[in-house]
Amino acid sequence: MTLTIREAAEYSNIGINKIDSLLRTPNCPFVLYVGTKKLVKRKEFEEFISNKLII
Repeated sequence: MTLTIREAAEYSNIGINKIDSLLRTPNCPFVLYVGTKKLVKRKEFEEFISNKLII
C-alpha cells in the first residue's frame, strides 16, 4: 500500500533525491507522513507518474 522513498525509487526508476523533492512540494497527492517519516502512497504515485510527460 505504501513504499519507502528507496522502494519508490527502485520501483519507478526515478532517483531518490527527485522523489524526495516531489514529496516536499505543497499538496503532494502521494505523500503520507508517519511521524517524521515520509512514505509514498503507491496507487497515487502510479497515477501521478502515468499523467506526467516530464518529471
